[in-house]
Amino acid sequence: MAVSVALLAGRQFCYPQQPHAQRLTRAAVRPDLGCPGEDEAIATNFDAHAARLMSAGKFIEAEQLLKPRITDPNAPIIGGPAVQLEVLRRTRLDFPLTSEQVLAEIKKSAPDATQEDVDRWREAGDLQSRLIDGEPRYFTRAVSNLFRFNADARRRQVNHEAAEKFNVPALVEKLVKLSEQSDNPQVYPVKHHVKYEVAVKAGNRLVKPGAKVRAWLPFPQEYRQQHDVKLVSSSPPGGQVAPKDTPQRSIYFEQTIADAAPPPRFAVEFEFVTAAYCPQLDPAKAKPYDVTSAVYREFTAERRPHIMFTPEVLRLSQEIVGDERNPLEKARRIFRWVSKNIPWCAELEYSIIPSLSVEGLTARRGDCGVQGTSFITLCRAAGLPARWQSGWQTKPGDWNMHDWSEIYIEPWGWLPVDASNGVQNHADPRVRDFYCGHLDPYRLIVNLDYGRELEPPKTSFRSEPTDFQRGEIEIDGHNLYFNEWSWKFDVETTPPGEPKE
Repeated sequence: MAVSVALLAGRQFCYPQQPHAQRLTRAAVRPDLGCPGEDEAIATNFDAHAARLMSAGKFIEAEQLLKPRITDPNAPIIGGPAVQLEVLRRTRLDFPLTSEQVLAEIKKSAPDATQEDVDRWREAGDLQSRLIDGEPRYFTRAVSNLFRFNADARRRQVNHEAAEKFNVPALVEKLVKLSEQSDNPQVYPVKHHVKYEVAVKAGNRLVKPGAKVRAWLPFPQEYRQQHDVKLVSSSPPGGQVAPKDTPQRSIYFEQTIADAAPPPRFAVEFEFVTAAYCPQLDPAKAKPYDVTSAVYREFTAERRPHIMFTPEVLRLSQEIVGDERNPLEKARRIFRWVSKNIPWCAELEYSIIPSLSVEGLTARRGDCGVQGTSFITLCRAAGLPARWQSGWQTKPGDWNMHDWSEIYIEPWGWLPVDASNGVQNHADPRVRDFYCGHLDPYRLIVNLDYGRELEPPKTSFRSEPTDFQRGEIEIDGHNLYFNEWSWKFDVETTPPGEPKE
């Protein structure tokens, strides 16, 4: 339900033209400005006209249309026009900057930038913006993305020093050598110790004596290369860990606010071990699919709106794999294509992105979730079973929320793929293509799927209806969006035979 709502939100962005014969157009993938058909709009009680207004940048008109349709504006936001209105509000939060503000931000790194530069970069699609009530408004992270993609802006940067990053190719080179010396595909197990907490910000109007607060924090899956999961502590005590087979696994808290209590805070501490997963993959051993199997039928199907098979998607997938019939080689072709054609950039909140794969395959850029869903969509369109996986990457000094994928190929079963890490810059092909079929050990696996119900179910429209990494909070059934609370992630990793990192 929540995902369909986001599809109705509609958007109108500036994107660069891509020199690719089969570049997807937004009109081809999202007819009618991103709205579903009339039947779907009626069935889900969403207003297609409001969606078109939002897509055209007429937010005030959309608000005026939606507000009278909300029976109780003080009720929790669950569905229909109330969610459309909330998506509109969240869009404003993601696009707060005026032309003057974004120019001032750019000048901190490129002092000679002018308003004419801002207009030119916006028209080129390298300065992410959207029209809101007649004025261009810019994405909160538009400036950092500008310096990633625009050569002119990057050339004019002053005093810019690239941050030192974890040496991924060196790690992968080590993992390749270890895997070739082992009969076990799981090598180099890394022990993790994580502390995670969320806290409601002071002054929230919903924080009052007697109010019931519910919170869901991320908790590690027990899945193949991730094991020895141990809950060390929770605050307040008594957090309920979701069952092992829950697709988006959490630890759940429920608390009633007492008189004169400080703003609610929830914390969890846990340990687990994640090994690198490095099976020996030989294309000659790959087996053809049983197309009647449950796995094949489920994981080669569409799952709209994020996995969509338009005619152009099907043509692009066929163009990429060509006449290749070997499942492993087909997956490698798609992996290399995504790595080359969809570079990473900071992305909008997923609750306002109508379709992650459409985002990646039209804009030809996106963050790890956009890259991963684009990979999954192209794989499924090519007849390769593929699915979502996500959580956190935990590399020393370089941890963050992260999404990746899995593909199913016999005789190995489910194989990890990290399209965002992509092809590595290395002379050894085993290192270059490592992330197509293998995975490093610096992972906290939380989610085995996207867009699934939490345990226990949440009442209101989630802050993140697709992924689950930061957590969710609601008070008396009302969702608290990300700007209403803070989160803190702390991780210690201990590789085999080494001190903590």
